[in-house]
Amino acid sequence: MSDHRITKQRRLGSTEVPPIGLGCMSLSNVYGASDDRKGIDLIRDALDLGVTLLDTSDAYGNGHNETLVGQAIAGRRAEVFLATKFGNLGGRGGKYADGRPEIVASSCDASLERLGVEVIDLYYQHRIDPTVPVEDTVGAMAKLVEQGKVRFLGLSEARPETIRRAHRIHPIAAIQNEYSLLYREEAEETLRTTRELGVAFVAYAPLGRGLLTAKIEEPSGLAETDTRRRHPRFAAGNLAHNVDLVHRIETIAHRKRCTPGQLALAWLLAQGPDIIPIPGTKRKERLSENLGALSVDLNESDIAEISDAIPAGSAAGTRYPEPQMKSLYL
Repeated sequence: MSDHRITKQRRLGSTEVPPIGLGCMSLSNVYGASDDRKGIDLIRDALDLGVTLLDTSDAYGNGHNETLVGQAIAGRRAEVFLATKFGNLGGRGGKYADGRPEIVASSCDASLERLGVEVIDLYYQHRIDPTVPVEDTVGAMAKLVEQGKVRFLGLSEARPETIRRAHRIHPIAAIQNEYSLLYREEAEETLRTTRELGVAFVAYAPLGRGLLTAKIEEPSGLAETDTRRRHPRFAAGNLAHNVDLVHRIETIAHRKRCTPGQLALAWLLAQGPDIIPIPGTKRKERLSENLGALSVDLNESDIAEISDAIPAGSAAGTRYPEPQMKSLYL
């Protein structure tokens, strides 16, 4: 497959970023084992192709992912729009989020050190802490902007009223919520608010954690260490239903001379110029395939046909295991 280099850009805050970024989480042993050397090479390949928006978090591999990204961009910092996150505890000590103002500065300093940079372009609160007013957390984040440690602020898994409250304290440049053909009700609800406020929408899991590539048919196809084995959408009965949904877009993809994954990304990009998907991968051929979505031309009829093929709310299973659902969309 030939490489597709990015030329067009999309607006985020007062700057521009590529229309497709790279989610780096899978490079830290999340969807099965990963190899650091290959991960570094993949990130550098991405930069060569114009995928300069790199998305990481201090939660991915407990800091491993930030260290890996830092190694990959050493000597190339000027090319990169670097996004990272803080405050996702993942259930440690029974908590899923920590938004206390006192941990914001220390989290940022630790991320800067792991990344080996002096400034983070986009700093997200990774999960909203229901025990701490978002105004307090964002107020502490705003100080990082004043200190020159961070350029733009973002929130992840935030609902519309939370976004409005945060935006009153300091401009929010981006919201990162899950958004794909399979999981879109909350995203579409949120877009009405982000568009009113002029906030970019960064779509994570835009390929439904791989489901929309039409390459996953049954749970046995996932590595034993793949965290998707614990996701309800990949449980045996749910997975069969969701795979059937994905098969519905394969004929459309064939007609448009693209892969189902490219069609799913092209559909997402066509939802508006404020949407920036960040698919993750461990392989250069998948990276190149994802960028091929930029060449898929969809008219209004195509977009409607794809939307109708997988109606909103038709996927089976919750987005995360039940305990984690309490930390989403707050």
